[in-house]
Amino acid sequence: MAITEGRLIMNGLRSAVSKGKRGRMGTVETSASTRKRSKQAVKEEDTTPPVPQSSFHTFSDPADVVQLRSQLLSWYDKEKRELPWRTLALAESDINIRTYAVWVSEIMLQQTQVATVKEYYKRWLKKWPTVQDLAAATIEEVNQMWSGLGYYSRGRRLHEGAQKVVLELKGRMPRTVDDLLKQLPGVGRYTAAAVGSIALGQVTGAVDGNVIRVLCRVRAIGADSTRPTVTEALWNLSNLLVDPERPGDFNQALMELGAQVCTPKGPLCIKCPVQSHCRSYHKEQNTAKLLDRKGSNLPDIEDCINSGACPLCPSEPWNNDLGVQNFPRKPAKKAPRVERTLTCVVTRTREEANEEFLLLQRPNKGLLAGLWEFPSLLLQEENSVEEQKKLLCNEISTTLRTCLSETLIRYVGEVVHIFSHIHQTYVVYSLCLKEQDTQTHTGKTQWLDRSALQEAAVSTGLKKVCFIRCLNVCEFLIMFSRPSFMFTILQILKLFDSADGLEDKNSKVSFYLVFQLD
Repeated sequence: MAITEGRLIMNGLRSAVSKGKRGRMGTVETSASTRKRSKQAVKEEDTTPPVPQSSFHTFSDPADVVQLRSQLLSWYDKEKRELPWRTLALAESDINIRTYAVWVSEIMLQQTQVATVKEYYKRWLKKWPTVQDLAAATIEEVNQMWSGLGYYSRGRRLHEGAQKVVLELKGRMPRTVDDLLKQLPGVGRYTAAAVGSIALGQVTGAVDGNVIRVLCRVRAIGADSTRPTVTEALWNLSNLLVDPERPGDFNQALMELGAQVCTPKGPLCIKCPVQSHCRSYHKEQNTAKLLDRKGSNLPDIEDCINSGACPLCPSEPWNNDLGVQNFPRKPAKKAPRVERTLTCVVTRTREEANEEFLLLQRPNKGLLAGLWEFPSLLLQEENSVEEQKKLLCNEISTTLRTCLSETLIRYVGEVVHIFSHIHQTYVVYSLCLKEQDTQTHTGKTQWLDRSALQEAAVSTGLKKVCFIRCLNVCEFLIMFSRPSFMFTILQILKLFDSADGLEDKNSKVSFYLVFQLD
């Protein structure tokens, strides 16, 4: 009986093993078959004939290239704006200083308007005129200098790059586009090309947002300009056009044309020096004549030999109302993430001292890395005012290692600040403390008086929080008819008149209120 049972068990095991082998073999065969089919698919895909690129989207006649260079550079020599980085690039004979200075300007100009950058650039080079000077600075000093310029990781990468140049490259800035791209953190294809052509005279095109717009209109490139095939076509076109004798000036001339004439809205085609080469301008004029029932021999966008299959042609029909603004085409922007953050302006008044503000330093990585802010909490869900006060009270009590009552916290209002990818709403409260409740215990927490806060590394969002808090101070002044109130309002109006833009106005007015209303 035992022997029989043993045999049955062994037979069962053999059967299971046999089935397992067949199952594994089946899996192996299936995988091999899949790989074989995949290879065949790749092979078939590789043998698909590529669509030949039409000369319609480039320049096939060398004479046209020479003419465009001449027209654009002649215009640039007469019409270019006098900008501090351009002046320095022309005047500075030291190649190391010149390369450093152009690098700084290109990093600052990323995502930031020229009018905003000019004063920051002058202050930066006055404080750190060489790469060695920047490398010797602290990250806190860099953040202070960058405060208000936005995209704060740029300043940090400049600092990291300067230290790398000094410590690893023996103080010698990279001398080629490839080395700029490989050796400096935060330097991409465009920045390397711009610095290389402007500071080092390297013959390379440089494609930024302005250049994309100009080239897409000039050569009727209507496909999504963010697609890799279109991006590569634009770089090839830029490299074809760049003037070998004046590469830096040519690249800046294309950018200047995009900034001053070939603008996103309301382009000044009548003033364009390369109008005769512009496919989209010809299309606009041709369409207008056809609508007026007049003939025209001007080239049409359908002159592209591969229309319908061309990777650079538009997929949507021409919109007569847009004219040249049909180009470039970009995908719809992704909606920014919506966040709500509790923030509390905590102050203390000491005997024979000015009002001081409690600031905490943000982490060294992530959004607004290393900057100082008021005590803040990201709201995970909607709460009542009382619940929000309790959350802030617990946070501040933990920071100061004391026990506070939420009844001391006063609701102020809300401030909206838009980052590139975040729609941030600050829900603002205020709290005034007595000196015995205000001891700090870490290096990432500090009290700053008004003058120190003016110089601190803080974000524009914090300045807006100051602004709304100070509006509440204004309401207090109205209620109690403070004698100096009307004078203060007049000063605010003057600041609004002299400010360059809304962002600038918010910053100037908020800081005026914070530091003038004693």
